[in-house]
Amino acid sequence: MIKKLKFVVITLLLLPITAIAQYNFEAAFPNLTFSSALDLQNACDGTNRLFVVEQAGRIKVFPNQTNISTTKTFLDITDRVTSGGEKGLLGLAFHPNYKSNGYFYVNYTSPTPTLRTVISRFKVSTTNPDSADKNSEQILLTYNQPYSNHNGGCLAFGPDGYLYIAAGDGGSGGDPQNNAQNITSLLGKIIRIDVDNPQPLLNYGIPTTNPFVDSTNAAIRKEIYAWGMRNTWRFSFDFTTGLLWAGDVGQGDWEEVDIIQNGKNYGWRCYEGSHTYNTANCNGVYEPPIWEYSHSTGISITGGYVYRGQNVPELYGKYIYGDYGSKIVWALEYDAINPTVNTQITTAAGNITSFGIDENKELYLVSFNGKIYKFTPTTTSVEGHNVVNDFQLFQNYPNPFNPSTSIRYSISSHQFVLLKIYDVLGNEVATLVNEERPAGIYEAIFNSESSTNYRSSGIYFYKLSVGSFAEIRKMILLK
Repeated sequence: MIKKLKFVVITLLLLPITAIAQYNFEAAFPNLTFSSALDLQNACDGTNRLFVVEQAGRIKVFPNQTNISTTKTFLDITDRVTSGGEKGLLGLAFHPNYKSNGYFYVNYTSPTPTLRTVISRFKVSTTNPDSADKNSEQILLTYNQPYSNHNGGCLAFGPDGYLYIAAGDGGSGGDPQNNAQNITSLLGKIIRIDVDNPQPLLNYGIPTTNPFVDSTNAAIRKEIYAWGMRNTWRFSFDFTTGLLWAGDVGQGDWEEVDIIQNGKNYGWRCYEGSHTYNTANCNGVYEPPIWEYSHSTGISITGGYVYRGQNVPELYGKYIYGDYGSKIVWALEYDAINPTVNTQITTAAGNITSFGIDENKELYLVSFNGKIYKFTPTTTSVEGHNVVNDFQLFQNYPNPFNPSTSIRYSISSHQFVLLKIYDVLGNEVATLVNEERPAGIYEAIFNSESSTNYRSSGIYFYKLSVGSFAEIRKMILLK
C-alpha cells in the first residue's frame, strides 16, 4: 500500500496562495557577455570577485564592479569536458577554507571512457590568484550517465562543512531504470561527502550521519544523503536557518521546490511533485514538495537562494527562484506553519540558467542570453549605508522560531534606537538595542535561551523606538 498521508497533509497546509509584485532586474555588468553561462559563485575570500561558469568548460573571474569590461580565465578544462544539451561544466563550489587552502570543486560531464559525471578538486595557482592550476585536478567521484540528459550539476558546501552534490536520475524520460528509487545507484540523489577526511580506497570520506552509512549491504551507496530526485539542477543553503532548498525539474506536468532533509525520499518516479506518476513497486514514505507549479506556468524550474542581502529589504528571508522556460521569477515565503505565499516578482530578459550571490549576499540572475542581472536597489544611500526612507521595521525571520530569530530594521538618519522584546502580558523580556546609531540597515538577534529565565512557547512582541516614533510587531516562539 502506498503511504500517501504526508501528501494529504501538505496539500492542506499549502493551499495555493499567490500574489504579484514587481521588482526590477538590471544588467549587473553591462560591458560583459558570457558564452552559455550556467553558474555564478564567489570565493568568500574577501576579494569581492565573481566567478562565472561557462558550459564548454571555462570559468571566468572578474572584480565585482559594474563598469568592468574584461574578464580573466580562471580555469579552462574544455579538453576534458563534453558539452551541449544538458552536458558540460555544470557547477562550481569553493572550499569553506579556500582563502587558506586554495581548493575548489567542479561538476562536469566527461566523454571517456564512457559518458560520466566527474566531481573533481582543483587548486588555485600559487603565483596568480586569478588563475587555477588545471594540472592539479584530483578526481573525487565519478558515476556513469546512461543518457545525455538529467545530469544534475549543482554542488555546494553545507554549514556542516560537507560537500553536497545533485545527481539527476540518468535521463531519458520517466526514469526508465527507476534509478531515483534505487539506493544502490547514485543517480537521482543528493550526495554528501567529506572532502577533508578521505577514507581508505576513496578520495573522500563518508559522513557518519549519512542515512545508509551503517548498512551491511555493500551494494548500497553510503554517499546518499536524500533520494527520489528527478533532476535537481540547482540547490542552495540558507546559512541563517541551515535549510537546504532545491528546485527539482519535473517531467511533463509539475515543477517542485523541496526542503532537502537527511534520509528523506522525495518520491520520483512514484510521484511528480505531489501527483502520482508511476507507482509500480512503490511502497515507501515520500516527502512532498513545499511548493509546486504546473506547466501552464513554467516548464523547467531553476532553483535559487533565500535572499539575505540589503538592497531589497522587502524580500529578505524569501526564497527567490525562477523558471528557465517562462523566465518568471518568484519569491516564496515558507515557514512550515503559516500558509505558503508565492509571489511573482518579475520576468527575466532571458532564459534563467542559475542564480548566485556575492560576498555581500546580494543576488544575481544568470541568463542564457550571456548576461548577468541583479536587483535594482529599492534603497537609497545615506552616509555609506543602504537605507529606507525614515525608518522601517521588518518582520522577524524565521517566524515562528526556536530558539533564535533575526530582527532587521533601517533608519535614514542618526537617531537614538531602542529595540525591546515583550511577552503577551507586556512584561519586558529583553533589550536588544539601546544606543545612538547612524543611518543604515541593522540586524539584531533574539535568542530565547540567552537569558537565565526560561522562555516558554507563545506570542511575543518586539518594539522599535526611533526618536519619538515607535513600531511594534508580533512573533511566535515554538518549543
